[in-house]
Amino acid sequence: MGFTKPSLPPVDPETFLRKPLMERMKVLSLHWVENGFGTPRMVHVVYIVKLVVLYAFGGILIATTTSDLSPWHPDRWWDQPIVYQKAILWTVLLETLGIAGSWGPLAGKFKPMTGGILFWARPGTIRLRPWRRVPVTAGDARTRVDVVLYLALLVAVAAPLFSSADDRGLLHRGAVVPAIVLLVLNGLRDKTVFLAARGEQYLPALVFFAVFSSPVDLIVALKLLIVAVWVGAGFSKFGKHFANVVPPMVSNSPGVVLKWIKRAHYRDFPRDIRPSRVADLMAHIGGTTVEILVPLVLLFSTNRQVTIAAVAVMVVFHLFIISTFPLAVPLEWNVLFGYAAIILFAGFPAQDGYGVGDMSTGWLIAVLAGLLFFPVLGNLRPDLVSFLPSMRQYSGNWASALWAFAPGAEQKLDRVVRPSANQVDQLVAFGYEQKWADVTMQQVIAWRTMHSQGRGLFSLLLRHLPDIDTRDVREAEFVCNSLIGFNFGDGHLHDESMIAAVQRQAQFEPGELIVVWVESQPVHKDHQAYKVIDAALGVIERGTWKVADAVNEQPWLPNGPIPLNVTWSASPRVSA
Repeated sequence: MGFTKPSLPPVDPETFLRKPLMERMKVLSLHWVENGFGTPRMVHVVYIVKLVVLYAFGGILIATTTSDLSPWHPDRWWDQPIVYQKAILWTVLLETLGIAGSWGPLAGKFKPMTGGILFWARPGTIRLRPWRRVPVTAGDARTRVDVVLYLALLVAVAAPLFSSADDRGLLHRGAVVPAIVLLVLNGLRDKTVFLAARGEQYLPALVFFAVFSSPVDLIVALKLLIVAVWVGAGFSKFGKHFANVVPPMVSNSPGVVLKWIKRAHYRDFPRDIRPSRVADLMAHIGGTTVEILVPLVLLFSTNRQVTIAAVAVMVVFHLFIISTFPLAVPLEWNVLFGYAAIILFAGFPAQDGYGVGDMSTGWLIAVLAGLLFFPVLGNLRPDLVSFLPSMRQYSGNWASALWAFAPGAEQKLDRVVRPSANQVDQLVAFGYEQKWADVTMQQVIAWRTMHSQGRGLFSLLLRHLPDIDTRDVREAEFVCNSLIGFNFGDGHLHDESMIAAVQRQAQFEPGELIVVWVESQPVHKDHQAYKVIDAALGVIERGTWKVADAVNEQPWLPNGPIPLNVTWSASPRVSA
């Protein structure tokens, strides 16, 4: 892997692109083991510069200078609650602009590298309402009203950043109310904006800023919030999915330069690239156990040394995630959570009067009920709740999809109102040859095969499309980024509602675009529910597959499609 050049698979692209789909997936998944996405080091440097200069230094500069504090004396501001409040607002602002998570080449944004504001401040782009029954939200095209609401949200989030502290040393409680109201209104009109702002985590914090007059209640509520996020994510890693997340994530890390370390995360490279025992230990000791036990220690510890040790563990945990550069690139989020561990638990330890028992009983019950509602519902009924409010980040158990275009049909996406092009065309504009741009995008679907749900999705393609070897298969998360400006691994952003919105503009013929889509696994079931969607006809099949069958197969399905249980079908198999 070079500094300016990507690590491309060792293939002749013209010959390679004529091979059967699953042969290509085998070559590319094996290439991923040792090279990850093959991203040039220069791209990682760009992300680090953005993280350090724009996010960290920019945030410190604004949060301190507007609070009568010197940015050059961290000993005087690291434990000031108003700095943490403004760090959250700064993060929300960058996320809502689209220049934090889901930004740049690792999120499928090559040219332009920013989605967010380029889509959401433009009338006519796709808008995804979360609930049909909410009044005055009908339609799927962004209006001028939506643009005004979005721009007003940016102003409402930015304004408190420049406000001074009240007599408690905190933001004035009313300063964040406009941001709360506008985030909710934007979310009711377009769930994309709400999720991009990471509303499931930051909206509760903003509400706490506005509601709590007692600094103790505020600090303890913020502690409960971050612990709920950590423990929820840890709980979601139980099961068969998460072990499949760790190996490709480690393989993609630019910090892991020794290939034998990457290969050690797979059982018997290149014959068997299911997770090894090393990967299992990394997943469930370094991941699940850390995310559940250490936050609980932080929440209840009254011993200074134990608390500091637990804070250090969580900081290292988030630094490790940053070092792997996950494809959704939630780098700013991880920095904020590392800082939150320091200020909330080291700055306001339980033994100094900031323990759970020091919070007003009524508020404690209300906060716990509010924080647990969506994670519980989302794990029982993932079809009703995005995996983000369900607190299942990094779990590997998420709704996902693949789009299969008949030859030439992908260009119909150019009819959709958006400020970007298809990713292959973006790569060409970025300087790639057409054939290598196509190979690069196939590298992304090979990454999908390395996760549990990928084996089921490819099984559906093989079962439904006899002409699959001639089709252009794309990772739905990347396609979604080019159509609505954001995705964070949430398949609900590209389900049949979004496909219908695309179809109204693209006008695919029956069979030209077949989407295979799967829902997350409910915590109490052993299977996942899938849909097969024809863009022109709607859902044409529903069914399930057992998670155990998916995780036991190789990414390239050498034994053929995994068993599928069809529960409903509208028509025979469809092909162009």
